[in-house]
Amino acid sequence: MDPGQEAETTELLQFLYACPVGLMEFSRDGDIALINPLAMQLLMPLSPEGFAVNFYSLMESFAPELRNMVDNFSPNQGTICDNQHILVRPGSKQTGTEARVLSCTIVRLAANRFIASLADVSKQVAQAKRLSQAETWLASLLDGINDFATLSVDEHGIIIGADGSMFRQSGFAASETIGLELESFTAHSEGFETISVVDQIAIAKQQGWYLSEGWQRKKGGEAYWSQRLISVRNDADPADLRPAAYTALIRDVTRHKSDTGKLLHMLRKDYLTGAWNRAHFFEAGEAECIRAERYGQPLAMIAIDIDHFKKVNDTYGHAVGDDVLMAFSQICTNLLRPNDMIARVGGEEFAILLPSTDAEGAANIAKRIRSALAAMRLHAGDHTITVTASFGCMQMHPQASSLAEMLAVADTLLYKAKHAGRNRVEADLTLEAA
Repeated sequence: MDPGQEAETTELLQFLYACPVGLMEFSRDGDIALINPLAMQLLMPLSPEGFAVNFYSLMESFAPELRNMVDNFSPNQGTICDNQHILVRPGSKQTGTEARVLSCTIVRLAANRFIASLADVSKQVAQAKRLSQAETWLASLLDGINDFATLSVDEHGIIIGADGSMFRQSGFAASETIGLELESFTAHSEGFETISVVDQIAIAKQQGWYLSEGWQRKKGGEAYWSQRLISVRNDADPADLRPAAYTALIRDVTRHKSDTGKLLHMLRKDYLTGAWNRAHFFEAGEAECIRAERYGQPLAMIAIDIDHFKKVNDTYGHAVGDDVLMAFSQICTNLLRPNDMIARVGGEEFAILLPSTDAEGAANIAKRIRSALAAMRLHAGDHTITVTASFGCMQMHPQASSLAEMLAVADTLLYKAKHAGRNRVEADLTLEAA
């Protein structure tokens, strides 16, 4: 190394170590050349089996798009992404740790030199989300109170009171709504509000209020886009032993439904495969766990990993690898029910959540997907590619009742299938045998 390069490296090291955020330098292939202690501290939990020296490998389970963003950035210098939020949720390697949000900025310094900055912004994001919801709701009050239907509901979501604005908004007279479930007015649609009214009330009980957007049903069956605020009533007598009452305000925001719907869809879907992304999977999946436990219904999980996927990328290129991922996702979508949920939780890792399904049922579904994938043929130039995958199936039980715990068990079974030769389905059927 000549004196000029040595001086530059020394200055960079001093900057890295003095910087109040996590910083690292890496190559186009993701190999880490320099990293400061704060970045090491942030990334170490993502690689508990030994710190990986490749940035893409570390982030693959949480932000697989980073590699594509770098590959597709053509200028020799410039900002590739700025303050991109990456949700790090507990999985098989992070069980017992809390979800965090990392802010990531990547800058290209030269053809093969990149700098990434990382910061933990979990608290700021949570606070900003709550403030944004409150500000949005309060700002909407300026548009006129006539847009609101006001209902009173009990802790089970049963309507116990309503005002005349309900008729103006939905066509239902106030007297028609008494005794009905607020849930019955929800027009369910894939990709939108996944948390039941009862669960929304439970959150409101803990936090004071819960704000959501989704489709409501008018008397004639027409759906309209609305905001719904559920809040704890503060006019009750503390000595009153009757069940707590809640206020539900429903506001028609039909004029915003197109843009809002597209935005929600975009935020919840994986950019490449069309499967749900990791963040939405954990959010909606936890609600499914609560629902299954409350009603005593089985809930099953399938963890999937495409076999030898790195070899496909290395041999045929990332574009062909992307084709494999998209084709696999489509196979799963074709074989699953509308209420089943498939998500891309890592680079070539997928998870499927199956409501009202036990481990044996999950194994049967996994076997159908395995066979369909093995029979698929993809073409890469003059080559015909065959792809297989390994599967781990389990059913929710008392020792694995959260989504993170379920995924950890399913992952263990998945790697059992890998070690047994791949292209296999491993299932925990002990609950059926009990």
